[in-house]
Amino acid sequence: MVVGLIWGATVVADSAQFSTIVTEAGDPRLVGTALTVQLGSGYALTVLAIWLLPAVEHWLGSWQWVFLVLVPGPVIGAIAMAMLRRLPEATQIAHGRR
Repeated sequence: MVVGLIWGATVVADSAQFSTIVTEAGDPRLVGTALTVQLGSGYALTVLAIWLLPAVEHWLGSWQWVFLVLVPGPVIGAIAMAMLRRLPEATQIAHGRR
């Protein structure tokens, strides 16, 4: 329960930063569409995680290792942010501050 609450609080906390990145680095003509895709994808991933965790628990027979299923998400996100940082467009984010 504690891990789930911490995960939920941290997932919500980074949403504003990702939306800001989209608005600052995205093509101004497509920002609305990009935000819609981003928020829709985030919602879909949340629904998938909520569905997947009990299914994995049923498969494993215990909650002990279930949350490891979520590990790829933050890992992929951290890699994507590191890759974004190397792009020239990254200077548009936060006025170029790193």
